[in-house]
Amino acid sequence: MENVQNIDTGLLQQRIDESGLKIGFICEKLGISYQAFDKKRKGLSAFKAAEVFVLTELLHLSMEDKLKIFCL
Repeated sequence: MENVQNIDTGLLQQRIDESGLKIGFICEKLGISYQAFDKKRKGLSAFKAAEVFVLTELLHLSMEDKLKIFCL
């Protein structure tokens, strides 16, 4: 399967780990399944703008991190 979104998967995972939040909780807040989130964080499916906003808030991402992770 080809990547549809160029994301910095390492930095995203680092910020998730640093947040202490569980993946299940993040998925719940995004309103998507674990499988859907897994595809998105691997770049196999694109994050929607609203999902990027929620992740930015949940993970307390700086603008710099947001731009690096989601290659906006």
